[in-house]
Amino acid sequence: MKKPRPDRFTRTLAKADVEEETRTSLLIPSPNPATNLLITDIVVRGASTLFRKNIEKKVAKASYRDEAKAESLLDGRTMLTSLALYGASKLATRSPVGLGIVASGLVVKTLYDRGKSRQLMRKRQTKRLSKRSGK
Repeated sequence: MKKPRPDRFTRTLAKADVEEETRTSLLIPSPNPATNLLITDIVVRGASTLFRKNIEKKVAKASYRDEAKAESLLDGRTMLTSLALYGASKLATRSPVGLGIVASGLVVKTLYDRGKSRQLMRKRQTKRLSKRSGK
């Protein structure tokens, strides 16, 4: 008995699949999917680390306006601080609830810092006024 030949439509689909596999295999470095995922993970983590460090330096320099103080701030982090930052970033990226918790914590911290700054400014103003009136 003769083997049935695929029709023209089936041959066209098969040819398109082969061409697509050939095109995508040129973009993928390894035939092993685990290796490709490992390579991608390393590249993405490396790029994000470089980006994060660059942004941290720029923010520190803009905040302090003194390069030496900015560098000491970035270099003076403790292991506990690094772990807390890592934990907060993991919590924020895992779920919308975690993002809400971390974001609200940052808002509270910002408001606290601004309040402390205002209290310090008021103390300085009252000292200046008392010096002027005491003379």
